[in-house]
Amino acid sequence: MAATTPIRTTESTPSIGIKAEDLKAINAGLSQVLADTFTLYLKTHGYHWNVTGPHFRSLHLLFEEQYQELWAAADVLAERMRALGSGAPGSYAEFLEHASIKDNERTADAMTMVANLGRDHETLARLIRPLVEVAEDAGDGATADLFNARLAVHEQAAWMLRSFAA
Repeated sequence: MAATTPIRTTESTPSIGIKAEDLKAINAGLSQVLADTFTLYLKTHGYHWNVTGPHFRSLHLLFEEQYQELWAAADVLAERMRALGSGAPGSYAEFLEHASIKDNERTADAMTMVANLGRDHETLARLIRPLVEVAEDAGDGATADLFNARLAVHEQAAWMLRSFAA
């Protein structure tokens, strides 16, 4: 996980039955997942634009499906942060500060793109898995459910990319 500065809070701490220190830990996790999700979205979209070769059509479409899903997920993650009383990172600088996924290699060949994205989805799965327990231990079932849903998406995407590369 990347070293990060705290995400700013917005309104007063919500009175929703979750302790303030737990909200802080949950929002820190959400911030990292959001930053990596947005970074992976941007990388996947760039690969969608720049993929070439004999698998162009199938990868172009696969990358499109994946970046659209990531775009929608970023909104859900950011809105969950807001519901929990935190601001969401919203600039490239903030995303880079909080992200562990590395930036895009635009000149990569198609199979390198597939391998890079597969590794990135696995990175997100490894990040999210312990956050499920953080949310559950705090009594935040809604965020635990969100993390579990994201975990399933990233595991499936990684599997599809590994299968393509096999």
